[in-house]
Amino acid sequence: MPENESMFKKVAGRTWIIVLVAAIIIPLDQWTKELVRQNIAKFDYIIPIPALGEYFVFEHVDNYGAAFGILQGAGSVFIVIAAVVTVGVFYYAILHLPDNQRLIRILLGFQVGGALGNVIDRIMQGYVTDFVKIGVPGVYYWPNFNIADSSIVCSVIALAAVILYQDIQASRQAKEESIEIGAAGSSEA
Repeated sequence: MPENESMFKKVAGRTWIIVLVAAIIIPLDQWTKELVRQNIAKFDYIIPIPALGEYFVFEHVDNYGAAFGILQGAGSVFIVIAAVVTVGVFYYAILHLPDNQRLIRILLGFQVGGALGNVIDRIMQGYVTDFVKIGVPGVYYWPNFNIADSSIVCSVIALAAVILYQDIQASRQAKEESIEIGAAGSSEA
């Protein structure tokens, strides 16, 4: 029993941040989508911040594709992808991610929360409710998105930046250590 308890503590210790962040993102995403479904007719919009006019609107649309409307009609594929990504994130966090990587765990929680937020829509409705629309009226609008999409995209970008930064820091440290070792070796000679 103590071995099982120890394994549980290890798993819980390495995943609790991911679960906590996902547990915040999922209800926030679902709540905002429900507000849109109840208050904005499909394909209609409101201007939530009058000073921004039609540069930033909430427009209620159904998305049968991926984030930002790509790959329309492949909804069940995205459920499978979300399941694989979620299992992969937890596998990586439990077995490979060092304990001191709290920021990476937070970013992974945003990804899991976003993926599962959209999966809930796909299972319950067969499509995802998107509503945030940003652009220049009469010129171009970015495809509508939601909190889950934003959570996934922003965390992927941040994760790439963090990993790049950590890699640069590790390279600098390795270079400094090799210089120190070289200097120590030449002073002994």
